[in-house]
Formats: sequence, C-alpha cells, structure tokens
Amino acid sequence: MRLDKYLKVSRLIKRRTVANEACDGQHVSVNGKIARASYEVKEGDVIEISFGERRIRVRVTDVREHALKTDASGMYEVI
Repeated sequence: MRLDKYLKVSRLIKRRTVANEACDGQHVSVNGKIARASYEVKEGDVIEISFGERRIRVRVTDVREHALKTDASGMYEVI
C-alpha cells in the first residue's frame, strides 16, 4: 500500500491530500530515510512524521486497505 494511503487509513493523518503534501514537503521518513508518497509500506517499517515541533514515530504492525475508526489504531504501535 502507498505511504500516503496508509497514513490516511491508519488515521495518522486525516486526509490523503494532506498526507501527500507532508511527503512532498519531506516531513515523513520511513526507516530513517525521507520517503515519497508512492513508497510501498510493509509490516515492520518505522514511520516518523514531523508536525512542526512535534514528532511521532510508529512501527507498522498491519497493512489493510480499509479500517474502521476503532481498528485504525491497531495498524501501528507508537515507539
């Protein structure tokens, strides 16, 4: 699954266009490298997102095409 879509489905970022812009603005890295929106996310990847001064690091535990709001937080674990 594409990185921008994963960020939306997992609800780490609310909208896919915002996720795409974050990737284009080099605010998202995967496994320590700046990632593009087209990066294919796999289980075990470590994603780091910069929101201004705030940073969030998560490890991908599940990759699904669709997730309910209650299940979305189970797709990753915060490091």
